[in-house]
Amino acid sequence: MAYQYFPGHMTKALRSMKEDIKLIDLVIEVVDARIPQSSRNPEVDALSTGKKRIIVLNKSDLSDPSVNKLWAEHFRQNGMIVIEADSKKPATLKNFEETVNTACVEKIERDRKRGIKNRPVRCMVIGIPNVGKSTFINTVSKKSGAKTGNKPGVTRGKQWIALGKTIELLDTPGILWPKFEDEKTGLNLALIGSMNDEILDISELCCKVLEFFKNENPSLLKQRYGDDLDTELDPPAMLIKIASKRNVITKGNEPDINRMSSIIMEEFRSGKIGRVSLERP
Repeated sequence: MAYQYFPGHMTKALRSMKEDIKLIDLVIEVVDARIPQSSRNPEVDALSTGKKRIIVLNKSDLSDPSVNKLWAEHFRQNGMIVIEADSKKPATLKNFEETVNTACVEKIERDRKRGIKNRPVRCMVIGIPNVGKSTFINTVSKKSGAKTGNKPGVTRGKQWIALGKTIELLDTPGILWPKFEDEKTGLNLALIGSMNDEILDISELCCKVLEFFKNENPSLLKQRYGDDLDTELDPPAMLIKIASKRNVITKGNEPDINRMSSIIMEEFRSGKIGRVSLERP
């Protein structure tokens, strides 16, 4: 199936961001470390022309650590400052304010020479749905001012959050873009939960996950679902075997494929199956 998701409110949000960018010194783009390329909205590059940039490789605890390093180097070579983070753990963001001030040192010095004192660095925080943007903001601001959730579309309105007197963050709604450049991008976004699962075929999506592990790291499937799991089976047959073994069955005593698919998707997205990167630079 083709994976597309662009509800109407995203058009309005993008228009608002284009207006607000005039107020901004620094653009902070939060991406999912498992799919750093697919989770980057191509509209952001045009939006951020002339602005300093920070890339936050969020959920880096769910991705392959060695691949995280490759992505960090890739973005640095393209002139961006990179932070590897698990936004649920404040320790991974303890140097955030220092990093912002380093990124905007020219702006801060320019203000000082003009006699402008105590003007905060204004940052726009951008991220597609479900990359953990609001959790990131809550962690660096040490409060829960931004709404969080594990489904797309939780943050809808404009929110300014102050970090002391030196930094202000503009939270923005998670937005995708009208047409994905290739099917793999859409699939990756569906896999990490950046689309509404209700518009997707969850069993088909689950089979994509099983296919990925079968090809890339079948041992992780065995660790999670038992050493006796035959990882040579095709994904639909493997799904049936897992459902039967977990006793996830319908009232008619048949494997409950939809329920088992939802369980596997949750286990994949939360890292219970293992740390994986779906993309390499």
